[in-house]
Amino acid sequence: MTLSQMQYYKQQHGYSYDQLSQLTGIPKGTIQKIFTGVTKSPRYDTLQALERVLKPVNQDKPAGFADDEQAGLINQPDMVCGAAVPYGQKKQGEYTLEDYYALPEDKRYELIDGVLYEMTAPTTLHQIIALQMCHQIESFIDEHGGNCMSYIAPVDVQLDCDDKTMVEPDVIILCDRSKDINRCIYGAPDFVAEVLSKSTRRKDIGVKTYKYANAGVREYWMIDPKDMKVIVYTFAQNDDAEDTVSIFGFQDKIPVGIYNGELKIDFAKISKRLEAKN
Repeated sequence: MTLSQMQYYKQQHGYSYDQLSQLTGIPKGTIQKIFTGVTKSPRYDTLQALERVLKPVNQDKPAGFADDEQAGLINQPDMVCGAAVPYGQKKQGEYTLEDYYALPEDKRYELIDGVLYEMTAPTTLHQIIALQMCHQIESFIDEHGGNCMSYIAPVDVQLDCDDKTMVEPDVIILCDRSKDINRCIYGAPDFVAEVLSKSTRRKDIGVKTYKYANAGVREYWMIDPKDMKVIVYTFAQNDDAEDTVSIFGFQDKIPVGIYNGELKIDFAKISKRLEAKN
């Protein structure tokens, strides 16, 4: 069980550190150090004791997961996903964070409204774009200060603060630091960028645009390396305003709306990096 999983199940059970200490026989101070990340490599028997208390009854074989069933495909309007996880009792649309945290750690998934999407490993091109964007954002934040922080995937975002959705955007900017609860970002970031790929294109353009807008994300960028363009959505934050959309090229300096255009992402620099790769 990973630290994120233990933090999740601790929250689900509502256990305090004192209660965990009583139930496991582990000193309270030791438990606190594990959960806050101070202790990086806890003893095996300590982890086993915590898992016995924290894991749900169905953790050994999560409800809805069979041993040998082959993965299927889900077909929904404006959605494309990879192979669905093997299923038994549960169907796509019924999965929760409990199922999400029980998935194999060697694979990446997103959970959106109870639907599990398998994510392929990002390409090197994808990583260069995300890293270069994050570098420019961080340079601006270092120079100008403020409360905002940038993050790059993999980072979990519990977008709707419920147990049906957990997404993993490529780049985010978060200005309310209280939403960073270590286990994940709990709530909507201010800014989200997704680098489109063949396997995620329809999901990022369709369902994620809707989800980000309704969750309270202020600005959403879809970066399309294939067509060398960036689609920028600015979502209205009140009923008197309207959503806006703009399209830029890979030679443009693109203003970041949440900074009133003071920060501009220079895609010409990113393009040079991509050319150097080839």
